[in-house]
Amino acid sequence: MALQISATNPEHPALLLELPWDTPLEEWPEKYLVPLPRGISRHVVRYAQAGDEVIAVKELAERPALREYGLLRDLDRLGIPAVDPLAVVTGRTGRTGTPLEPVLVTRHLRGSLPYRSMFETTMRPATMHRLMDALAVLLVRLHLAGFAWGDCSLSNTLFRRDAGAYAAYLVDAETGDLHPRLSTGQREYDLELARVNISGELLDLEASGALHPSVDPVEFGHEICTRYGDLWQELTRTSVYPAGKSHYMERRIRRLNDLGFDVAEMQIEHSAQGDTVTFVPKVVDAGHHQRQLLRLTGLDAEENQARRLLNDLESWMATQDDYAPGDPLAARPEVLAHRWVRDVFRPTVRAVPPELRGTMDPAEIYHELLEHRWYLSERAQHDIGLDTAVADYIRNVLPRARATLEPTGPE
Repeated sequence: MALQISATNPEHPALLLELPWDTPLEEWPEKYLVPLPRGISRHVVRYAQAGDEVIAVKELAERPALREYGLLRDLDRLGIPAVDPLAVVTGRTGRTGTPLEPVLVTRHLRGSLPYRSMFETTMRPATMHRLMDALAVLLVRLHLAGFAWGDCSLSNTLFRRDAGAYAAYLVDAETGDLHPRLSTGQREYDLELARVNISGELLDLEASGALHPSVDPVEFGHEICTRYGDLWQELTRTSVYPAGKSHYMERRIRRLNDLGFDVAEMQIEHSAQGDTVTFVPKVVDAGHHQRQLLRLTGLDAEENQARRLLNDLESWMATQDDYAPGDPLAARPEVLAHRWVRDVFRPTVRAVPPELRGTMDPAEIYHELLEHRWYLSERAQHDIGLDTAVADYIRNVLPRARATLEPTGPE
């Protein structure tokens, strides 16, 4: 059987032909390999250079190789964080004519690390909690797309920090299966496998002395279940917001924040019955909101202020006709953010008389106004609007605040 390279891009076969396919992967010469950390795998895996690409090459039987290649392509179309499939190479034979196993070729995820490499120095428990959060986000996203992983584990995941955010990516889809919709039983089975696998992997680290003494492997195994359950409930419960009740959206964002997640993306579908809102979660690290707000808007704010302003910006963008995430023809986030600063942020801040602002900077003023709008809307059980909140804040809040700060006379 002749060597065959099935690739997603017509340019890749020519690049891949340069590699020694007539040699077992375990015996590839060093000149072809790239020294990157590898996780534990039941198969032989190597990183190699193909033109300008760094690729991961995994040997496995032809049927599972083709199946995994197809599943990874499906996940890519669904926008799920997973390694990028490049090709399947079949018909390999050794120099003596001995048949060799086919290989699956994926693109190396730049900046990512397998979990064992992250434990080369003792990882703080707080960082481990964030990794569990990232893995919970990945598993929820897979299940929402109808993908049953079948072997969720730290070993089958790559972790990457990107602009302060922790993200988890699926590496091994060999045991996965894609369905139109997952049953509760299928999700619970996947989650139980994750709990057992993660506890086992952390017990191995504990035995090797690579685990922080305060980390309980069994408790962290249960933590993925808890975080997954909280996130699944918050993301999947049906919510239709009637006209004038848009402050309910903010209530859900606050609950996500309380769970330790932020909203990476929000989509609103309008209907006669009300607005249906869906959220895509994201796990973030300290200082992320400051950097993100500064990049998008040029506004420099404290972390909590920035978080609040970004939530408002995201909610506002979702209502704009030219907001369409993933559409190359839609307005870029930076363009929408500039419009928000010009049409929403600055006019709102300027509505507060300078003599009443005291020492508050513009970001703090806007944050205070959003908080005031939230409390008034909760009390009224409908969204009162920003203009009404500003007027009430100027009339009833700022005068009292200034009165408490002004000196009452000599002591």
